[in-house]
Amino acid sequence: MEYKDYYKILGVARSASADEIKRAYRKLAREFHPDKNKTKGAEERFKEVNEANEVLGDPQKRKAYDALGANWKAGQNFQPPPGWGGGGFGRGRAGPGPGPAGFGGGAGFSDFFSQLFGGGGMGPGMGGMGGFGGFEDGAPDTRAKLAIALEDSHAGAERTISVAGRSLKVRIPKGVAAGQTIRLADQGSQGGDLLLEIEFLAHPQFTAEGRDIHHVLRLAPWEAALGGTVPVPTLAGTVELKLPANSPSGKKMRLKGRGLPGATPGDQFVTLQVEAPPAETEAQRQAYEALRTQFPDYRPRD
Repeated sequence: MEYKDYYKILGVARSASADEIKRAYRKLAREFHPDKNKTKGAEERFKEVNEANEVLGDPQKRKAYDALGANWKAGQNFQPPPGWGGGGFGRGRAGPGPGPAGFGGGAGFSDFFSQLFGGGGMGPGMGGMGGFGGFEDGAPDTRAKLAIALEDSHAGAERTISVAGRSLKVRIPKGVAAGQTIRLADQGSQGGDLLLEIEFLAHPQFTAEGRDIHHVLRLAPWEAALGGTVPVPTLAGTVELKLPANSPSGKKMRLKGRGLPGATPGDQFVTLQVEAPPAETEAQRQAYEALRTQFPDYRPRD
């Protein structure tokens, strides 16, 4: 079995840092990706590069590989040391990790890899040039969550985030909604794009549903009964809401266009919540007694 010098394949020193390995992998993966490079041997070179990254990009696999020693030369006949069991790696990774989608478990890798880490053979999803599942532009995309304040979406913002020890500036566009994605080209951990899925931080006054904003407005009983104008907070500042007399608790009112911006701006929905103040003094208790006298036929539970 032929020994594979993964460091030589990626063109890095054995002392290379994780970042140096990532950069080398990214460069070579783009260069030899079969969707772009149709020259003879590009597909095999692409597989070699990904196999090397599968090992050197995984700290545990790299440590086990390095334990074999630095004196082997590429092409030498190689047999695993007695008792070598793949370091407990089984059939390799399945799912996200340093290796590209479609290569987990050693699919399509060399006999050398299979002997060291398990797996082997052409796995499902590898058939033809389009079989490098989810692999675009030579490297897999990286997905992550980005939690932002509702105000960031309403006004737009720029934030600095840390990804794998790197600081990146992210422009948050106006009106971005939860579940939407911001793409940072070529900023993924494996050289592809970084896809940031937006989610909203909890807000003390508002909740969001799509582009619509919801707010619970607490009212005193006399405000609800007598009506008038009351101040209501919105993401753009406080506005005055005209409140009809005898507004019941639970009533919803709409502030058109006061939600998140967009081609069709969202609205803000205000839910009224009537709250009775506690009677803590004798005068306050007498005030409630007067109310009971004035509304003898009112039966809230009927």
